[in-house]
Amino acid sequence: MADIEAPQVNPNEEGGDVSKGPSKSELKKRAKEAEKAKKAAEKAAKQAELEAQKAAAEVDFSTEYYGKLPLNQSQSRPRRSRIDITTLTPDMDGTQVLLRARVQTSRMQGSKMVFFNLRQRTDSVQALLTVAPGKVSKQMAKWAGSLQMESIVLVEGIAKKTPEPIKSATVSDVEIHITQIHLVSGIESVLPFSVEDAARPETEIETGEDVQYKRVLLDTRLNNRVVDLRTQTNQAVFKLQHAISHLFREHLDAQGFTEIHSPKLQGAATESGASVFKVSYFKGNAFLAQSPQLAKQMAIAADFERVYEIGPVFRAEDSNTHRHMTEFIGLDLEMSIEEHYHEVMELLDALFLHMFRSLKQKYAKEIETVRKQFPADEFKWREGPEGTLKMSFKEAVDLLVEDGVSRESLDDINTENEKRLGRIVREKYDTDYFIIDKFPMELRPFYTMPDPDDPTLSNSYDFFMRGEEILSGAQRIHDPTLLAEKMRAKGVDPASMAPYLDAFKMGCPPHGGGGIGLERVLMLFLKLNNIRRASLFPRDPKRLEP
Repeated sequence: MADIEAPQVNPNEEGGDVSKGPSKSELKKRAKEAEKAKKAAEKAAKQAELEAQKAAAEVDFSTEYYGKLPLNQSQSRPRRSRIDITTLTPDMDGTQVLLRARVQTSRMQGSKMVFFNLRQRTDSVQALLTVAPGKVSKQMAKWAGSLQMESIVLVEGIAKKTPEPIKSATVSDVEIHITQIHLVSGIESVLPFSVEDAARPETEIETGEDVQYKRVLLDTRLNNRVVDLRTQTNQAVFKLQHAISHLFREHLDAQGFTEIHSPKLQGAATESGASVFKVSYFKGNAFLAQSPQLAKQMAIAADFERVYEIGPVFRAEDSNTHRHMTEFIGLDLEMSIEEHYHEVMELLDALFLHMFRSLKQKYAKEIETVRKQFPADEFKWREGPEGTLKMSFKEAVDLLVEDGVSRESLDDINTENEKRLGRIVREKYDTDYFIIDKFPMELRPFYTMPDPDDPTLSNSYDFFMRGEEILSGAQRIHDPTLLAEKMRAKGVDPASMAPYLDAFKMGCPPHGGGGIGLERVLMLFLKLNNIRRASLFPRDPKRLEP
């Protein structure tokens, strides 16, 4: 049987069963989907990379370079050398330094930079902390920028010479690039005022609608004295107070004086019962010493020849003035006389001139710091052959009368006329420092020696600065009979001061001295206008704290 041949199929004929390929639109669609998937995969990979980077960034690599230090209980002593801001110089460019200071101001610039003004006493320096990979983290910058003003910090960094002066810091040609910063002591309460506001010159504080800065009143300052004393002005003021007492000691030590320390509790009033503080003393009463006057004189009777003392003086006077306090520091001296009480007056004059010259020469920086807040004419005194201006009480009265003051009102020169006399002397003699000699006997204490030619006058003198008294002194009575007579004339019972009187019965050389108010000298030299600014923690009729 013959094979039957299968029929041929024409692929072009309708009804053929051969499969067709994907269309162009299908291919295009598939390409788009593939591209979309690829982009999604790339985006996911990039996101994963960013997440990994973010996670890595959140790991703080600077933790050991900042933060609060543990409470210092003297548990370690690494003996790391620290510097004072005042010693920073451009020559130290690139030097690693370590210092402890207060944060006077801080300012964040963006999230990667913090500027500080760091302060030590009268000196300040700019410091800069900048975020840097592997060195300073963002977390470190954020923490440092949150530090409160007046916090105490320990800073380590590199000293860098500045391209231009930094006006906001006393060290203007160097700044610190911080590598480490740790908190030593933070602020646990709200500051009563900023140290910057407390240090502003009065000329920067306008009144009326143009108020630029807050005025910090004196009472507010004194009520919060610890913060107030941090100002660079006050740091300089009390450096100068220290200088005055140091110069007082220095000069008198060179003149053969011995420093003594007398008791401040006494059994009787030194000068008059009206101005002493009475305190209970076991079953009786005692008095706070108005001065070391009696002890100084008794030391002379004991052959000490020349003595001085620096110590507290108490005055129970209800005087609420710019120059009175109930407790102040007295700079007192007493010395034996060879021939004339002017020996004492001349030694005191030389002492003041030594103080004035040394303050001007050695403490110019501190004086300039104070003047920035309290502008004042430079204190003037006379040098050379003419020397210090000296006049008698009568001559001083004549000057005031010539200036229009009634002579009848000048039995004593009161505070107002003292200032007036100071202005007259400044205009006429170009000096702020002068001496008045030969005061009326009725104005002086019972122990003052009368003038041998005119018993209404005394061998006594006062020293003045800017028209205000800063020293009162005299020759003292060393004869016990005359001393007892003058005691009774002043209403003092000699029996109430028997040990004092007995000292002169044992023989005592002629002697004289004087007492200086430390705070008053400081106030008038700097022209601070209120003695409370010259006292660390002032005491007056209305203030016993802080």
